[in-house]
Amino acid sequence: MRQIAVRNLHDQVIQEIGRMIVVGEIKPGDLLPREETLAQRMAVSRSALREALKVLGSKGLIETKQKTGTRVRDPRFWNQLDADVLAWRCASMPTDDFVEKLVEMREIIEPAAASAAARRRTPAQLEAIRNAYEAMEAAQDQQAWTRADLEFHASVLEAANNELLGSLFSVIDTALEAYLLLSASTAANFKYSLPRHHAVYDAIRLKRPEMAREAMHGMIVDSRANIKRRGRTRKTKS
Repeated sequence: MRQIAVRNLHDQVIQEIGRMIVVGEIKPGDLLPREETLAQRMAVSRSALREALKVLGSKGLIETKQKTGTRVRDPRFWNQLDADVLAWRCASMPTDDFVEKLVEMREIIEPAAASAAARRRTPAQLEAIRNAYEAMEAAQDQQAWTRADLEFHASVLEAANNELLGSLFSVIDTALEAYLLLSASTAANFKYSLPRHHAVYDAIRLKRPEMAREAMHGMIVDSRANIKRRGRTRKTKS
């Protein structure tokens, strides 16, 4: 039990400091407090703190130098595809910059994956895409919709039969889930994109790669426009 308690403290320190760095409460270039001071402030042992700082260093968030101490690194050095870093960034959603970068990432990856899925999908993989689509169709709330939507996109990437794409999805699923929930929550009707998803499914079913690519790209463009449109509406009202 003692080991579990120590591990939980270690994880708690990682989460707290990591989140503060990623959301900007601690700025790039800032020095963290001295080890002894920080350990006291966070009510952990210095050894637990050191372990946590090593993990944050491995994620590229901080660097420690003997004479100057521990400093927050510039975001260009962060491991942006690390699951924790993505989760911390998603916690600060929606920021216009991060949303735009997520859209750009989707535009690069998902149309190509849909095209590959139309060429290579198996009957079982097509059924998985169809099942996800039907779950979206049946969803009664945004949470159920987002879970089914994420499963739809995961199934398309799986059907591409490219293990590198599959591995990439396992890294970005946290960010994609946050984006999909944001997109659904900003729409007047969270099922607004259902016809777009059906177009992707149909193109993959018919084994038409270019049609699948265009359908997926259209879905992403439409989602971006929806988020921007709702953002402008909120600003006007405020």
